[in-house]
Amino acid sequence: MALLSFEKKYRVRGGTLIGGDLFDFWIGPFYVGFFGVTTAFFALLGTILIFYGAAIGGTWNPFLISIEPPELEVGLGMAPLAEGGLWQLIAMCATVAFVSWALREVEIARKLGMGLHVPFAFAFAILAYITLVVIRPVLMGAWGHGFPYGIFSHLDWVNNVGYAYGNFHYNPAHMIAITFFFTTTLALALHGSLILSAANPEKGEQMRQPEHEDTFFRDFIGYSIGPLGIHRLGLFLALSAVFWSAVCIVVSGTVWFDAWADWWYWYVDLPFWADLEGGVNG
Repeated sequence: MALLSFEKKYRVRGGTLIGGDLFDFWIGPFYVGFFGVTTAFFALLGTILIFYGAAIGGTWNPFLISIEPPELEVGLGMAPLAEGGLWQLIAMCATVAFVSWALREVEIARKLGMGLHVPFAFAFAILAYITLVVIRPVLMGAWGHGFPYGIFSHLDWVNNVGYAYGNFHYNPAHMIAITFFFTTTLALALHGSLILSAANPEKGEQMRQPEHEDTFFRDFIGYSIGPLGIHRLGLFLALSAVFWSAVCIVVSGTVWFDAWADWWYWYVDLPFWADLEGGVNG
């Protein structure tokens, strides 16, 4: 792979968080660093453990392989390897690998003199994962509340947790998260289509400038947030979706224990229609 013209400026010593010059190296075009080494090690170890779990689990069907968490009776203790301990080790490997990857992103950004927006955004994805396998199980007192590592078994877990609290769609944090997810896709589609329409002119035509994009949105919806503003908005929408999705699951079983539909009785009991004849209460 040919080096980019500015790569000589990029391949300089410094910017590392741990290890100094010892881990300040590249493999081909890819920067490694200390956290690249830890990412590779724990990702490989976790993958090997998953294959080991499949070997002792009796199936190699990729849809049926499942690494189950410990039984609820184990609590927050260590379980035997074949009875949930494997899940605990894989969760640890995944957590270390994810965090290491984010810190490697920090080192790359420091070498390039860029902001830390990318590792900051990736940290929200890590937060969502840790919420499911660490924070919520710890708050509920047992590792068994974590999700299993498997395709069908994970989907079953999502289904069972959802119905354990009635209809999960009544979870207000879930509603907020879904709203942000859909709004994110809308904003990305609008932004992507606008850039492509401006950057791909007809043959013989010049590429359109940000002023054209601003004018389009001003006439389209009455306001343009601007080329930089749309990226800030997109980042906010995406991070909000991940944050509220983590909130919606962590409060289920720790703050709210009943069916989520019951949470909305405050709405029914609002004074301006609670006693209204023929109103929401009949």
